Amino acid sequence: MEVAFYATVFVGSILMLLWLRRGPFYVPTKRSYIPHIISLLALRPGEKMADLGSGNGRVLIALAQSGAEAHGFEHNPFLVWYSRHSVRSAGLEKKAFTHRCNFWHQDLSSFDAVVVYGIPYIMPRLERKLRAELRPGSRVVAHSFPFPNWEPIERHKRVYLYKK
Repeated sequence: MEVAFYATVFVGSILMLLWLRRGPFYVPTKRSYIPHIISLLALRPGEKMADLGSGNGRVLIALAQSGAEAHGFEHNPFLVWYSRHSVRSAGLEKKAFTHRCNFWHQDLSSFDAVVVYGIPYIMPRLERKLRAELRPGSRVVAHSFPFPNWEPIERHKRVYLYKK
């Protein structure tokens, strides 16, 4: 009995270490922040949105329900599966799309707006990427962690709106 317990802990530890190498811990956006994200973006029907690190698809689905064509970029295969399942359950297969990929390798120039719940160490690099790729007038919402050199045009609690 004791051997089985230690074997489970060992295997679990190895799996956790392998998962950690894939990227940061997954932290879902709180449901209470989603209406603020949608409001700050001032979405117009038919706009194309990107959710970087889309996780469980919660924000992706809200964007699609608001009339946008929403694309989520997520590297964790379990979260991609879960997000796709949630999109199907919401009946949004033609408006919300989850891509299993690394958003750093994606060209974001075709998007009207971007949502990101990043972590502090990626924000300087992400700021440079978005400024280089997005068209003038594009909007960016950062949740919890602001960009270091980009001044937000509006803010609600820990949700920051930027405009290129």
